[in-house]
Amino acid sequence: MTKLASVYKTDYVQSLDQHSQTNLNSSWVNAKGAWMTNIILIFFLKFMFGIIPGITSELSWTLTTLTYNIGSYIMFHAVTGVPFEFTQGAYDGITLWEQIDGGVQFTATRKYLTTVPIVLFLLSTHYTHYAPFAFFVNLVATVINLIAKLPAMHQVRLFDINQKVEGSNE
Repeated sequence: MTKLASVYKTDYVQSLDQHSQTNLNSSWVNAKGAWMTNIILIFFLKFMFGIIPGITSELSWTLTTLTYNIGSYIMFHAVTGVPFEFTQGAYDGITLWEQIDGGVQFTATRKYLTTVPIVLFLLSTHYTHYAPFAFFVNLVATVINLIAKLPAMHQVRLFDINQKVEGSNE
C-alpha cells in the first residue's frame, strides 16, 4: 500500500471512530447554560481585575480581553485530543475547536464563540477611550484568536505546533 493510500485509510478509519459515539469533550459547548457561563466568566474577569488596587478601568478592560483571548485560544486551539481514555485515540490529533459539532463549520455554537471575542474587543476599545496602545494590544489578541477559528485553518498546524506524529501515542 502506498503512503498516500495509507493516509487516506487512516483518515477514513479515524472519521468512523469519531462518529461512533458522542464526544463528551466537545458536547458540553452545546449544553444548556454553556453560553451564559462564557458571559459570566467575562464579567467575573472584569470584576476581579477591577477590584485590584491601582488598576484603572481602562487597564481592567484590556486585561479582561487579553485574558479571555489567551484562555480561549489555549482551550480551543492549543490543546489536542480528549482527557478521556474511552475514545481510543479517535480525537488525538484535533483540537477542541475542530471537535465542536463534529467539525461542521458555521454552526450556532461556532458563530457564538467567534462573536464573543469581537464584542469583547469592541467593548474594550470603547471603554479604553480608543487609546492607541490598548487598541493595539486588544486587536492583536483578538485577531490571533479569530484567525485560529477560520475555516481555512481547520486542522492546519503552523510551525508544527500540535502536529501529531504518526505512530506515536500522543
